[in-house]
Amino acid sequence: MSEIKHTAAARPALVDESGDQPLDRLVDRRAFLVRTAAVGTVAAGVVASLPAVPALAGGHGRGRPSLDVAGAYVKPRPRAMADPTELTLAEAAWMIRNRKISSLELVEAYLARIDAFEATYLAFNTVLADAAREAAKGVARQRHRGPLHGIPLAIKDNYYTKGVLTTASSYLFKEFVAPFDATAVAGLKDAGAIVLGKTQMGPLATTRATTPAGEITTVNAWTPSDPGVDPGGSSTGTATSVAGRLATSGTGTQTGGSITAPSNAQNLTGLKPTMGRVSLYGIIPLSYSRDHPGPLARDAKDAAIMLTAMAGEDPNDPRTQGLPKVPDLIDAATPVYSGNRVRMRWNTRIGVLPGYADGTSETAAARKGFLDAMAAIRGVTLVEVPFPADWDLLTGGDFNNVRLPERSEPFMPYLRTDLRGFGVSLTSWLQGALMGANEFVTGQRAKLLLLERVLDQVFEHCDVVVQTSPTPFDGIGLPEIGFPIGFTATGRPIGTILGGSPYAEDRLLSVVAAYQAVSDWHWRRPPDPAPALLRTPAGARGRISAEEAAEQTQ
Repeated sequence: MSEIKHTAAARPALVDESGDQPLDRLVDRRAFLVRTAAVGTVAAGVVASLPAVPALAGGHGRGRPSLDVAGAYVKPRPRAMADPTELTLAEAAWMIRNRKISSLELVEAYLARIDAFEATYLAFNTVLADAAREAAKGVARQRHRGPLHGIPLAIKDNYYTKGVLTTASSYLFKEFVAPFDATAVAGLKDAGAIVLGKTQMGPLATTRATTPAGEITTVNAWTPSDPGVDPGGSSTGTATSVAGRLATSGTGTQTGGSITAPSNAQNLTGLKPTMGRVSLYGIIPLSYSRDHPGPLARDAKDAAIMLTAMAGEDPNDPRTQGLPKVPDLIDAATPVYSGNRVRMRWNTRIGVLPGYADGTSETAAARKGFLDAMAAIRGVTLVEVPFPADWDLLTGGDFNNVRLPERSEPFMPYLRTDLRGFGVSLTSWLQGALMGANEFVTGQRAKLLLLERVLDQVFEHCDVVVQTSPTPFDGIGLPEIGFPIGFTATGRPIGTILGGSPYAEDRLLSVVAAYQAVSDWHWRRPPDPAPALLRTPAGARGRISAEEAAEQTQ
């Protein structure tokens, strides 16, 4: 494995040859710490305004970069030309813009796969076939709006979608029809995207996708014959729909790994942005200070396109206000070359935590291969970074569970009247309702201490850092990206996660884009399910118990 340098010797130049800088070099990290404290105060029910996060350049505002830029369109690979569902979002955008395919043809191709394989995957709660066809006909009559124009997407079923059943896979919302679009959904639609359907998820976003009673629904697209293989949760349905080529890309939410975990499990690129970068307005809540909406996509470029449409200031969500402007994510996700060799857009120090690639397991081997590939890219320096002081204590179950009162508080009327509405996930909701205020306050203090130590003791030495679990960065609101780095001998995907400092989505995308330019894991797709699997009912796939649901809670 390539040499990993000690932190004291690892300080490459911070600016690339063109002189621009990633947003993480322009943001006041201490201001983010203060803002996180304020979010915790609001979560506790105290009226408080959220302080702005100063940026050295770019200022604040609702504006986002243009989607309709050259880098958003990628000429398709030859093999993708034969099957529209094989196209990445950026490739499909190129095809539509150049009139090589119509949006309706793309929608029909996905609906054909849904007809053929949805009975096995059970990725969707609702398929909007007729509405998608009509929307595709409509966009054909409109001016071209950018790379999302006419692109069919899968939307997690906790995002409000106007006029569509939005259940969050729960008894509580089983008949709820959303009266408006969530802000993130509206952003995607405004950019021309088409909602193909609403995807299965863990009940109220707590576990892998099941019925409210705990019966397993969605399977991993790579192992459809074995429901016991974890497909990742709670954004399971979105992950399976994208991996199984039932949708071009999709949306998820993450509170405890629910974007990065299914992305790692199903060979996708999933981006969990910084807290507040994407509005939570119109998304059924789980935790006020930890919920993060974001995309699950096939590669870094697709994730960048999705996030650009979803991100930005929203007057309905104070968490989104006073933030630095959204940077040019699509440009960041476009690989840079010197001659024929890939180089980093910005010189980047990748922090490697103790034990990350130790051992002889298949995962360790894949991680070593990932680090070797990154070390060979010009502009990358691998550096050893320590775990922050008291890492195990501050990221352990005692402090991690203090998020549970935030979950229970909006649902107290239901907890007081009908416990059956919470189905298999009831235990964790009761745990949150019964937790004392002193525990919650202590947990908020611990979260701020952890954030301070990560900013001071980790990001002082590196620009991005490898992760072995998504949970700590969820709790402190920092961005993460999950992406594929290999496969097991039995053909299951192996992924990894990189974490960044506040608003470092552009930096994270640039790293993954460079890696994906020198690797091909993200191009691999699962084989289609065998015909015999297509009639397996959900109830025959097993169920998770209340105890298992409590252990998996996101």
